[in-house]
Amino acid sequence: MKHGSLRVFCLILMACITVASGFSDEFTSSLETIVLETFDNGSEAGYDWKVEGSKFATQTDEATYPKSAFVAAWPSQLFKSKDGKDKDGNTLNALGIQGAFDRRGDNWIDIYPTLKEDDANSGAAAGDPFEIPMPGRTDKISMWVWGMNLDYYLEVYVRDYLGLVHVLKMGDLDFAGWKKLVGNVPSTIRQNKKSYPRLESLKLVKFRIWTKPREQVSPFYVYFDQLATLTDTFESIFDGDDLADPDTVQELWNGGGQ
Repeated sequence: MKHGSLRVFCLILMACITVASGFSDEFTSSLETIVLETFDNGSEAGYDWKVEGSKFATQTDEATYPKSAFVAAWPSQLFKSKDGKDKDGNTLNALGIQGAFDRRGDNWIDIYPTLKEDDANSGAAAGDPFEIPMPGRTDKISMWVWGMNLDYYLEVYVRDYLGLVHVLKMGDLDFAGWKKLVGNVPSTIRQNKKSYPRLESLKLVKFRIWTKPREQVSPFYVYFDQLATLTDTFESIFDGDDLADPDTVQELWNGGGQ
């Protein structure tokens, strides 16, 4: 092999070793699916789901839109149930949203969690918005959605550890029946920092349904079920890694140094 070719070969080999080393250090992952919300036990959860509409949401003497309720419905692709219960005997429900607007346009409905009781730790009061923690480093957010084949679309809002809110598109709602929608979390959204503990998980703020200007906005229905994340739960192990755990640190220091 000529010297020039040998030099090129060595440079390529060194680059491959560097990439491999970087991959094993920075990109080791352990992906798993975590269910955040089944919508089956709404009355027992520590938060409620509220809905809020934009300017032209319909209000009459008989009804104010949008409305929400837990209903006995579920995607048969997900649950093979004939009696309305899952394999553990729990009652299956979905979160139903009923909307209506006075005119067509870029209307929206927000669906977000609120606290059911006062939180002494944070100082938040019952009824205040609550952001659902998403464990690990979130790669994808998925949810089963029932649509009426209307030209609408769904977004999800997430907050990073810097306090920045990011808007991710879950997908269009121009389909009939149940469909699993998936929103990808881009790598540009920070979920870790240089110092330990490195992990800085995202929080789910809300969902937003948008109507498109030319689509009808007479009373319509959308249903949600089985909110989940595809999450990287890998954490590096090193001598003294327990001292990077916030709970351990709090316990050690609150216990009083001796």
